[in-house]
Amino acid sequence: MSKSTPKIALSASRDIPFNRLVLSQANVRRIKAGIAIEELAEDIARRTLLQSLTVRPVLDADGVETGMFDVPSGGRRYRALELLVKQKRLARTALIPCVIRTEGLAEEDSLAENVQRAPLHPLDQFRAFQALREKGRGEEEIAAAFFVSGAVVKQRLRLAAVSPRLLDVYAEDGMTLDQLMAFTVSPDHARQEAVWDALQRSPIREPYQIRRLLTESAVRASDRRARFVGAAAYEAAGGIILRDLFAADDGGWWQDPVLLDRLVHERLTREAEAIRAEGWRWVEAAPDFPYGHTYGLRRLAGTAEPLSEEEAARRAALQAEYDELERACAEADEVPEETDARLAEIEEVLAALNDRPVAYEPAEIARAGAFVSIDGSGALRVERGYVRPEDEAPVAASGDDAAGAGERSVAGSDIEGSGRALGEPDGGGTAEPSEEDEGIRPLPDRLLTELTAHRTLALRDAVAGDPQVALLAATHALCLRLFYRYGLDSCLEIEPKSALFSAQAPGLADTASARSIEARHARWQAQLPAEPGELWAVLAGFDADSREALFAHLVGLTVNAVHEAYNRRPKAIAHADRIAEAVGLDMVEAGWRPTVANYLGRVTKARILDAVREGKGEAAAGLIAHLKKADMAVEAERLLADTGWTPEPLRLAGSRDEGAAIEPEALPAFLAEEGESAGDAAAKTLPIAAE
Repeated sequence: MSKSTPKIALSASRDIPFNRLVLSQANVRRIKAGIAIEELAEDIARRTLLQSLTVRPVLDADGVETGMFDVPSGGRRYRALELLVKQKRLARTALIPCVIRTEGLAEEDSLAENVQRAPLHPLDQFRAFQALREKGRGEEEIAAAFFVSGAVVKQRLRLAAVSPRLLDVYAEDGMTLDQLMAFTVSPDHARQEAVWDALQRSPIREPYQIRRLLTESAVRASDRRARFVGAAAYEAAGGIILRDLFAADDGGWWQDPVLLDRLVHERLTREAEAIRAEGWRWVEAAPDFPYGHTYGLRRLAGTAEPLSEEEAARRAALQAEYDELERACAEADEVPEETDARLAEIEEVLAALNDRPVAYEPAEIARAGAFVSIDGSGALRVERGYVRPEDEAPVAASGDDAAGAGERSVAGSDIEGSGRALGEPDGGGTAEPSEEDEGIRPLPDRLLTELTAHRTLALRDAVAGDPQVALLAATHALCLRLFYRYGLDSCLEIEPKSALFSAQAPGLADTASARSIEARHARWQAQLPAEPGELWAVLAGFDADSREALFAHLVGLTVNAVHEAYNRRPKAIAHADRIAEAVGLDMVEAGWRPTVANYLGRVTKARILDAVREGKGEAAAGLIAHLKKADMAVEAERLLADTGWTPEPLRLAGSRDEGAAIEPEALPAFLAEEGESAGDAAAKTLPIAAE
């Protein structure tokens, strides 16, 4: 006869008044963890007690129950109830559901309750939040109910909205939480699943790669077109912005590039019409113009509008305050934050006051135009006051010039049209006047040519002996050619050329060098007269330092060190190297950095690896050698960002064979090869929690 299995007898449960309960010292939880007692108390007040307390009768010395009960398990719930009693929100005699234990040890009960508890899987929590949302609960209401921020609720809901197929993969530990968070960038389930399938054939399955694949057809919010249009206008037009709730996304990704381009065109058109209403003859609008698009056009000087009395008084007061703050902090070791912030604020306001709008004559506006585009920061760029050659007013000849030209035309020997070299004889041109001719007649052309030849040689010799006049004359000639459309007012046969760029490198017009040249050119142009005939007197009035600075600017505009496949100039490029050495040119200080757009994405994998090898060392190059070219270029840009590495054509001639060979810093784990050691694995980045 077989024995029957003994039946399990569960502990009795009973409602016990709160004032009959005392917290036991047998509770194994000593370290605070989880939500705060205050939050638990609020949750109990909202939902009542969802889990009973485990208690043991308190016995006297004879082993008789005293009517009091120890609470070895559920200490945090007891403290939350105690707080509600102190707040007079719960009666001291309120009945508390309890499970009464008499067997075993109290410490064992406390340990079992905490150890045997299985934590909730994150996916269950995500889906629970989603279920509450589907039942009509708002995000803020859910956040208040579970004592989390609204951002956490949005994160949970976004995770729950990922493709069900991918959620199942996550539930089976087929992907990490970091990977799941990356998929929330796009709400398109089909696209999410396609990217996951593609990753199964790739050695890289890191979150950054998932985000890149999901957003490769979108436009970053940092794009100047996006900044120009603005998120509000884009979304009002029906555009969707993909946001990453789990990582910095710089404003997200704009999913509809076609809509964005249309909005850019519409706003540029409106801005151009507003500029045209000022009276300009023409206005050209485009998101971007090639560098040097104003070459060959004359720019109107204009005059800056003066400050009003109120503005002048405000500027004076701000300048006085600025000077006083600077004096007060002159001897201080550290400027207080409030003072530093105030100085920065004053600087900004003074800059706005000093940047005066430029006024032009109505007659000049009528034959000039403007370019309307977007600058590198996404702001509207308006370049006013450019006159095309065909719109120039006709140049009227002076009376003396007209008379002389007429007489030379009658004589049949116009010097400019004759094609003869300086000092060349007529070869039988105009006959010498007879002594019998009455009156004073103009000098014969042949005699005039011979006399001026003598003067030219003497002038050459005199100028060579006076470097200051030579510098003034050369500056005058260069200014005429580079600041004025018609540079015919100089006897120097100097023909400067400011070459245009046949290849427009990405972002060339927005580089620090381009902005510096443009600003300096505008400053000099504002100091030069409108008429070329007045230029000599103005230049003669400059001090020596100003004249040399202007001369350097003009000479700089003529530099052309561009390599062109159809026009090889090895000696000119070698000369550019010598000038670069003389001025100590450093392309890193000039703002150049290797990026996917300007170098890394346009060379072979071998060159990418060489660049990383020179900039970060052999180890870094080896870690990215297994990547595909597109991924290798992206990672190489990150590795080389702060190394100061430049490709050979941008280095000084003497340093082109020198490599940096810098030892790499700690690299992200996803760059490691498969089969890495345990020590290498320790360097891996920790997963980011969802909250």
